[in-house]
Amino acid sequence: MGAGVSRIEIPGQVQAVLRRLNAAGYTGYAVGGCVRDSLRGQTPADWDICTDAEPERTAEVFSDCRTVLTGARYGTVTVIFEGTPYEITTFRAEHGYTDSRHPDGVSFLRSLGGDLARRDFTVNAMAAYADGRVIDRFGGLEDLRWGLIRCVGDPAQRFTEDALRMLRALRFAARFGFAVAPETEEAIHALCGRLQAVAPERLRKELSGLFCGEAVRSVAERFSDVLCVLIPELSACIGFRQWNYHHKYDVWEHTLRAVEAAPPTEVLRLAMLLHDVGKPAAFTMDKQLVGHFYGHAVIGAAMTETILRRLRYDRRTTELVTLLVREHGFYLMEDTPKRMRKLLSQFGEENVRLLLQVRRADGIATGTAEGAAEKTAMAEQLLESVSAQCVSLPQMELNGNDLIRLGVPQGPQIGAILRALLDAVLDGSVKNERGALEHAAREMIDKSEYSL
Repeated sequence: MGAGVSRIEIPGQVQAVLRRLNAAGYTGYAVGGCVRDSLRGQTPADWDICTDAEPERTAEVFSDCRTVLTGARYGTVTVIFEGTPYEITTFRAEHGYTDSRHPDGVSFLRSLGGDLARRDFTVNAMAAYADGRVIDRFGGLEDLRWGLIRCVGDPAQRFTEDALRMLRALRFAARFGFAVAPETEEAIHALCGRLQAVAPERLRKELSGLFCGEAVRSVAERFSDVLCVLIPELSACIGFRQWNYHHKYDVWEHTLRAVEAAPPTEVLRLAMLLHDVGKPAAFTMDKQLVGHFYGHAVIGAAMTETILRRLRYDRRTTELVTLLVREHGFYLMEDTPKRMRKLLSQFGEENVRLLLQVRRADGIATGTAEGAAEKTAMAEQLLESVSAQCVSLPQMELNGNDLIRLGVPQGPQIGAILRALLDAVLDGSVKNERGALEHAAREMIDKSEYSL
């Protein structure tokens, strides 16, 4: 954001919503993340609006539109204006947070200032008029310029109201590459234990956003205590020396470097966060004082499944991340067309591509494995060259009906012969051609293990 910027571009449709409120005798402002992102030169995903009109009055102003009282208790009305949904929320103050999440009571306000004062961080507590002029009551513009995440008002109060705000602060810091202001950071370290009371579903969303941020490594290094509240299994990795010349860093630093090196997708970043979580439990040292971690991938996969289930990740994500952790240790330098075909047959093309990215990030993060990116690129080229080849039973030019015509009766022999033929195709000893497959099948039928 350039110095002195205090005006944003507001889309014409949003301006029309704001001006309709104004024409009806109410005030209306764009507010929150849309203002922040616009000031940063980004296109907002959506535009939230606040107003002094109470929910029923908002519905009246937009009586020609479809309206839904999506959060009437908290003053929110969703208005479908010219085909686009807008959340319009009445200025409000909040009172009491017995469950450290929801306010015990809400009172509607007539002024914007009181509404902005209840928000979490200064960069999220700005509003804008329909003409784009920015209203900044708490120093959000300055914090954007300096790259700071700072609470509005007393950090301890903000985090006591809703403990999840601590994790939101880290997500924003990782996403934007911002620092956390000292007083806000101090409160996070002091109060992070309160996150244990937050619903796993709420934690999960913020965690995934945090780990997909560009600045995830620096944030996770500085706030490892917070992450260990949420995933206690990580604590054993911090400072755990590997005693192995293949690794320059301890397990935790290696882990964070691997997270940083992976593409910023939820599955890959979670896989790298947890790929070595089993190492402390698997550690042994030989007579030469070299550390080893035999079986750590299997141990880590079991831990990963437990962690992701506890955080209520969906089944597909849990199973896929667990697979990547369990299989992350294969060696790229051994890749050959034969081996790549077998990998594709075993895991499928999508999962092999993910495993290659896991191996790339893991290699880069050792600090000693030169050429990890180049080896991955070569493996990806190899994958492209064999991906169209036969790697599964449906792709074979011979099927069960063909075997029946060759005289094989229906039964377990058909499946056994087909699997043996696929193995032969994968290792290159038989071509995926009908004649060659029929010849190989007849030879198998003559063998005792396939006798009729």
